[in-house]
Amino acid sequence: MSWLRIPPAVLALLLLIAGQILAPAARAQSLLRDAETEKFFRDIGDPLMAAAGLDPRAVTISLVGSSEINAFATLGQNVYVYSGLIVAADDVLEVQGVLAHELGHVAGGHAVRFNEGAAPATNITLLSLVVGAALLAAGAGDAGMAAMMAGQQAAQGKYLAFSREQESRTDQAGARFLAATNTDGTGMVTFFKELQGQEYRLAIPQDNSYNRTHPLSGERIAALQNVLEKSPAWGKGADPGLQARYQRLRAKLIGYVSEPADTLKAYPMSNQSQPAHVARAYAFHKQALPDKAIAELDAALKVQPHDPYLLEMRGQVLLESGRVDEALPSLREAVAKSNGEPLIAGMLGHALVQSAEASGDKARFDEAEKVLRAALARDDENPFAWLQLETIYERRGDTPRLALATAERLTLTDGDPRAALNAATIAAEGLPQGTTDWVRAQDIVQLSRNRAEDMKKDGRRGRPG
Repeated sequence: MSWLRIPPAVLALLLLIAGQILAPAARAQSLLRDAETEKFFRDIGDPLMAAAGLDPRAVTISLVGSSEINAFATLGQNVYVYSGLIVAADDVLEVQGVLAHELGHVAGGHAVRFNEGAAPATNITLLSLVVGAALLAAGAGDAGMAAMMAGQQAAQGKYLAFSREQESRTDQAGARFLAATNTDGTGMVTFFKELQGQEYRLAIPQDNSYNRTHPLSGERIAALQNVLEKSPAWGKGADPGLQARYQRLRAKLIGYVSEPADTLKAYPMSNQSQPAHVARAYAFHKQALPDKAIAELDAALKVQPHDPYLLEMRGQVLLESGRVDEALPSLREAVAKSNGEPLIAGMLGHALVQSAEASGDKARFDEAEKVLRAALARDDENPFAWLQLETIYERRGDTPRLALATAERLTLTDGDPRAALNAATIAAEGLPQGTTDWVRAQDIVQLSRNRAEDMKKDGRRGRPG
């Protein structure tokens, strides 16, 4: 089989098309993992997934640390919501509307069906190149270049029309999912109105969608209202419980990503609501004022005693302020009240390791190992938890399990698979054959070897993408 040599003009078009699909992912800064937020996404997402005919167990919803107001869906049924969107959306209904839209992309298989839009556009480009080349060969230089340029324009228009049609269909699918779950769709409309307002402020033309990947916001609003206003749920408002939960986790996010002064301006001391207590707790924690942060969390806990996420924050503030043993009761209760939530358990494991290091109490290492392994059995994509296990095995002199924990962490974080391969090889050679840990070490050896070979073929120094 011979390699296909892609002409530069075709390559430019393909890069343009790929950019429309992959640009959001490329701009993503980092995933923000928070137990409360992930549980909330699951609670609002599961009914919408069921309405979309999706298996909730196969779909992931993740929070991306970026100030952009955006969300996108990718291959593998993954949905990513930007933190900027959460900060900008005042109402949970807006988030539900955005999520319904992105699940429409997942249900429609749009990432998989990318070729349906790209192939016709590429065909137009190739045809224009053939015609242009013939004209150039005949001595008609200007006509040949014009034919090529016209072909590029037509190809781009073909793809953009395909993209706009997908977006319109996805809007309608999201509206159906909202109606099927008896969710008020006004948030979906208000969110697009906010986007329209931004477009006006940026002087983006509102009279021609030809060169856009998405329909004009005004067009989307009119089409959505035509469907959503017919739903019995239209205008009923948000579920009070979901709205309260959303306002608190949004405030926590604002406290986490914003400068303390901005947080305290948005949530002044006169505001004694639960969201305000949580936001100020993070602001004071970032200012290295742990007593003030704890006072805010204790005020919130008076209203919602034994809340696992408030207890988790309380434990985090104490732990990160060097008051490790004081953090343990809050974190232990948070793990118990959250039914062993892996992210919270990972923090408890970290606190136990720190306590064992400071006190020399080996029993704390034993407890930490038990907690961490239970957490990783439910969620193994937590490099920080693997790092804590590395500390435990290093202190015990357990080289094979130290190497395995290192290999696990490196497969999640390291750009060079050779380091993971080396660690997994040491683990496989030292662990008892046939055990669960030995089998896992063998898996990582093979995975890392494949990645290393791919890296060598591509001539790159980093994880193959």
